[in-house]
Amino acid sequence: MKKIITLLKDKERLYKILFTDEDKWSRPVDITIMIAIVLCAISAAMESVVKVNDFSLHALLNLEMTTRGIIKFAIILLEYLLSLIFTVEYILRIYCSPVKREYVLSFFGAIDFLATMPQVLSVFFPPLRYFSIMRTFRLIRIFRVLKLFTFINEGILLLESIRRSMTKILVYFLFVVVLVCIIGTIMYIVECHHPGTQFTDIPTSIYWAIVTMTTVGYGDITPDTGLGQFLSGVVMILGYTIIAVPTGIVSATMIDVTKKKGMNGRCPRCNQKTDLNANYCKHCGERL
Repeated sequence: MKKIITLLKDKERLYKILFTDEDKWSRPVDITIMIAIVLCAISAAMESVVKVNDFSLHALLNLEMTTRGIIKFAIILLEYLLSLIFTVEYILRIYCSPVKREYVLSFFGAIDFLATMPQVLSVFFPPLRYFSIMRTFRLIRIFRVLKLFTFINEGILLLESIRRSMTKILVYFLFVVVLVCIIGTIMYIVECHHPGTQFTDIPTSIYWAIVTMTTVGYGDITPDTGLGQFLSGVVMILGYTIIAVPTGIVSATMIDVTKKKGMNGRCPRCNQKTDLNANYCKHCGERL
């Protein structure tokens, strides 16, 4: 107990354990949390499979619960125990972080929060506890635990490429939204007067346009007129060309980022400061 209290007082070491791999306890803590995350995901899936009618604390105390009911009770108990571990971890991360606001508003800070709150809110709306499966995002830390820096570097490269492409992708996305609205409206005009038509309104027609253009093709809504079928074919062919555009945008940006040379003493991949005369980044190993 004294060691725990001493550790809680030492925020700097606690930070190294939870946020870095510089302490001897960093690896065991990371592995423990990852095991808990996997168990949380498995338990959430199993609970949705095990369905019982006699699930209640009263039935358990009076030995009236079936075997399936006992299994479900054990699964839920495990979920709340894991949730307690995640909540303690989240509080400790906020406690020891030198920039608390930055952590709370960061991607993983938001994931930790969203994965912790459902167990609390499930008291009022039980299905919300399944939302804790979002914590599986935290399994990304396995790359740090296993020292797989190559994967980390490639991940940084991908994220940087997506970030730089975001403006172009948003403009393209807006164009696609306008396009499906126009196509859906045209299809409604073509099909709305046909007897027994499934294109009963413009929103339904826009839904059909989205499904068709993305080449998903559920088949729940289909045109009956010749002109409508011709338009469907045009939209399907158009969909193949449209889907490839975002991939091309990100790929081109990724090539630019990879070829970009280090500038202002910073690595083009991880953006960390490097020696001006160095041939490789001392942080991620990228060739400068």
